[in-house]
Amino acid sequence: MSSTGHAPIGIPTLDERGKHCFGCGPANPQGLHLVFTPDTTDPIHPTTTAHLQLARIYEGPPGYIHGGIVATLLDEAMSKLNRPLNVLAMTRHMEIDYLRPAPLDQPLVLVGTHLERSTKPDGSPGRKLFHKAELQLPNGTVLARSKGLFIAISEAHFTPSPPAKP
Repeated sequence: MSSTGHAPIGIPTLDERGKHCFGCGPANPQGLHLVFTPDTTDPIHPTTTAHLQLARIYEGPPGYIHGGIVATLLDEAMSKLNRPLNVLAMTRHMEIDYLRPAPLDQPLVLVGTHLERSTKPDGSPGRKLFHKAELQLPNGTVLARSKGLFIAISEAHFTPSPPAKP
């Protein structure tokens, strides 16, 4: 395991590069502290899985997880797919279907699955990555699902620029 609690497959995702990510950062005292396990058994459609149980601090309706936190969970599951794909990418678009209320203080399973990547006219990999995620009860009942479009970005976007000259 790496220092972020993720298996060392691929390059670290953008949020893993800091320690304070709300979803997976180990140094964020209010964070979700999610730990994902990637599965590349099917290299075309890798998955990431996290097991979690959220406390009342994340409550929306009494006894249930706030919808914004559910959205965060789904986005995190999809973003962690970029690691086994060995690409830096950011969320461009996300759709969510809230199917059932997600209970607090109960074990839940978060699963992300890579669907496909666009290709350029020359056949090389494109910048668009399509992922899906589900928040489930341990018995497989789906509470919420999402689809997301992620855009691959260059490492140069995150390299400090030299100071501007006066």
